Amino acid sequence: MSEKGIVIVDTTLRDGEQTAGVVFANREKVRIAKLLDEIGVPQIEAGVPVMGGDEKEAIRAICKAGLKASIMGWNRPVLKDIEASLECGVDAVAISISTSDIHIKHKLKSSREWVLEQMVNATRFAKREGMYVSVNAEDASRSELDFLLEFAGAAKEAGADRLRYCDTVGIMEPFTIYEQIKRIKDKVDIEIEMHTHNDFGMATANALAGVKAGANYVGVTVLGLGERAGNAALEEVVMALKHLYDIDLNFKTEMFVEVAEYISRASGRELPAWKAIVGSNMFAHESGIHADGVQKNPKTYEAFQPEEVGLLRQIVIGKHSGTAALKAKFAEFGIVLTDHQAQELLPKIRSVTISLKRNLFDKELMYVYEDYFGKRD
Repeated sequence: MSEKGIVIVDTTLRDGEQTAGVVFANREKVRIAKLLDEIGVPQIEAGVPVMGGDEKEAIRAICKAGLKASIMGWNRPVLKDIEASLECGVDAVAISISTSDIHIKHKLKSSREWVLEQMVNATRFAKREGMYVSVNAEDASRSELDFLLEFAGAAKEAGADRLRYCDTVGIMEPFTIYEQIKRIKDKVDIEIEMHTHNDFGMATANALAGVKAGANYVGVTVLGLGERAGNAALEEVVMALKHLYDIDLNFKTEMFVEVAEYISRASGRELPAWKAIVGSNMFAHESGIHADGVQKNPKTYEAFQPEEVGLLRQIVIGKHSGTAALKAKFAEFGIVLTDHQAQELLPKIRSVTISLKRNLFDKELMYVYEDYFGKRD
């Protein structure tokens, strides 16, 4: 896997907003686009222009915001959709149509031939208008491979710049997706974008498997927002590429928590403490062995430095804490506990945490200390 040409395509404003119950206000959409641009996203899928009204207005505003990122509009293979995108001022269009037989038969009520014809006509029209074109094979992961290869070949011949491989219902796993992407690259040699959903919890793994097989675009959303279980998360993909594959895309990763918190508020969706990369528990250590280890050397129990994504390391005192963590925590309060004092205090603290069924706040730790050793002078 090489660094050459790997491009992140963020669709928080399109697929992310398609999360059930999520609506971004126009000012929020523009702010999110600016944040994505600032952290280093090269292409932003800003929405669906043919919806008109506020959606079109927001995409227009994003296009006029002077961002470095390419701005993409999402379209069906319908000329009025593409015309609406052009009116907004985007420089790229995604043209999306289903390629699986279950979608063609039951959703489109049509034929494979019709799908190819619609896609080719729309692609040629968009290319004539000077657009960068991504042709999206919706439900690619359930499509018959020979037809998917034919579709990819027809897209390339019509002038498409890339093929978006959509695991629309999130049913893929990394080994199969690797084989499929490799086959498409070998047979058609078109640039491929991974667009993976998280229904079985494998969206990020599947995206990375596609990259390993030769895909060089990765579709993501902040926090993995998206329909049903969501999409591959931007922060997971970028940090995995950097730390697991040694591919640094030069993102401002120290802004990841700030961006995640903003999008969490704007979408009305919780940012879980246990969220990979940006959750507050990523660098919170309670277990005695872990807390002792990270105090001696953070690399013992941390994959990367907390500051790299905008977090801070925390030593949390709870049921599983040990004396080393206790001494370190009280040192923050200006209290030097001896080994003997820490050993005496620890059972009392554990007892309180069990009765409360949670970790203790700093003030509560001081109460336990004062109850046992008396008030400080």
